Amino acid sequence: MKKISKAVFPVGGMGTRFLPATKSIPKELLPIIDKPLIQYAVEEAIMADIDTLIFITSASKHAISDHFDPMPDLREKFMRQNKIQLLEKLDTLPLSITRVFIPQGQPLGLGHAVLQAEAMIEEDEYFAVILADDFIVGDNSTTAELIQVATDQRAATISVEQVPEKRISSYGVIAPDTWTGNFCQVKSIVEKPSVADAPSDFGVIGRYVLPHKIFDYLKQTQEDKNNEIQLTDAIQGLVDENLLRAVKLSGQRFDCGSHAGFVLANLHVAMQNEELKETIVEHVNNV
Repeated sequence: MKKISKAVFPVGGMGTRFLPATKSIPKELLPIIDKPLIQYAVEEAIMADIDTLIFITSASKHAISDHFDPMPDLREKFMRQNKIQLLEKLDTLPLSITRVFIPQGQPLGLGHAVLQAEAMIEEDEYFAVILADDFIVGDNSTTAELIQVATDQRAATISVEQVPEKRISSYGVIAPDTWTGNFCQVKSIVEKPSVADAPSDFGVIGRYVLPHKIFDYLKQTQEDKNNEIQLTDAIQGLVDENLLRAVKLSGQRFDCGSHAGFVLANLHVAMQNEELKETIVEHVNNV
C-alpha cells in the first residue's frame, strides 16, 4: 500500500449551533483556551506523518487559510522586540506541509464534502478524513492509529467509541465482528439509528482512513431527507466488500460541535495548567 500522506478536513459547515459567534468566525477556529480546534486537528495529522492538508471549505471561511499563513511582517516585528514566546505561537504549520483549499459550494453533507477532494487523491491511494469538531486528547494520534491498522489490514478504518444510549441516534453505529485487540471487521453500519434499531453501542467519530473507491460509492449515494449525502451511507459499500475495520478510540473525545462538549474541552485543557487550575478550583469552591 502506498504511504498515506493526505488528510481531508471538511470545514465548510455553517456552525449554526454556535451562532451568533459563527456569523463571522468559522466554528473550526473556536479556541480551546488559546488554540483553535482546527489547529489541534492539523497537529494530529502531522503526528501521523501527513504532509498534504486538503481543506474543503466555503467562500466565507478565508480566516482558516489566514490562520495557517506564516505572517512574515508580524514575525519580523516579534523578532525585533525579542518576543520569543509570541514567535513560537506564530508557528501554526511547518513550511514543509502543503495546504490545499477546495470550495464545497453548498454544505450538502459530509459525504458531499469528502467527494470534493476526489481530484487530489490517486486511484491507488488511501487518505485520512479528520473532523475538527471531535477534539481528542491522549498520548497517541488517533489518525496515526487508524493509518497503522489500515496499512496492516489493507482496508479502510474508522474510529469508534461506546456512546450512551441517549446519544445513539446522533451517530453512525456499527455492528462489530469479533474484536482482535483494538480493531474488528465491521459487519454493517447504520446512520443515526433509533436505540431499538442500533446494532451496537459503538458510534463512529470523526476520524476515517478511506480508499479512493469511496468516491465511487459517494457518487451512487442517494441524498437523505435533508438533501445531504451522508458518508456513512457510502461506507456501507466498503463493508459489503469486507474492506472496513473499526478501531477503538484510545484517547478521550470531546464533542465540540455541542455547547457542553466545547465547555468541557476547555475545562479539561485548562486543568492541565497549574495556574488556571488553581483559579478554577478557587472559583468552584466559592460558588
